[in-house]
Amino acid sequence: MKKLLPLLIPVLALVGGVAAGEMLRPAQEAGHAATGATSGNHGAAEDAAAPDGHAKPASDHPAPPPADDHAAASDHGGGQGAHGETAAPAEGWFTFPSQFFVPLMRNGDMGGVMILTLTIETGGADLPAMKQQEHRLRDALLRELLIHANTGGFDGNFTSEARLAPLRERLQKAAQASTDLSVKAVLIEDIARQAG
Repeated sequence: MKKLLPLLIPVLALVGGVAAGEMLRPAQEAGHAATGATSGNHGAAEDAAAPDGHAKPASDHPAPPPADDHAAASDHGGGQGAHGETAAPAEGWFTFPSQFFVPLMRNGDMGGVMILTLTIETGGADLPAMKQQEHRLRDALLRELLIHANTGGFDGNFTSEARLAPLRERLQKAAQASTDLSVKAVLIEDIARQAG
């Protein structure tokens, strides 16, 4: 029994982890898998399981939010432009896929790190082009965040509107200077300071 116990514990942990993962799976994914297997689309039965027996996801891309589908369907033209193309929304928001990490340096030592999630408000037609320019925009915004940190902008009560309004304005100017696309605003969605 003593020799079987070290082998049995990892197996039980694996089974428990798989069971917990299945119970915590979002309902949307489970619904897509169930409808994909029964919809009768070409290859749906073949796509339900991979050769190794694991279920494959229904799609590599998440489904668009239902609100967008409803808005497009309720449009007078069925969401179609004059040439049969879907009309671009008037506004769009580009959220950077990863957060911004800004070191807070004082006297050569890192006193902490600011962590920010930024989103750029733009025109809906400019959204695909903005995704293509993500790296240039990220560089310009991070450069401005580093300047803000080095001049003491994140010291003290950095969440007051008196401190955040100038930062938003400087970030918007930096984004506008780095691209010819429309940048209506830079939104600070999350901001936190982590001690170093």
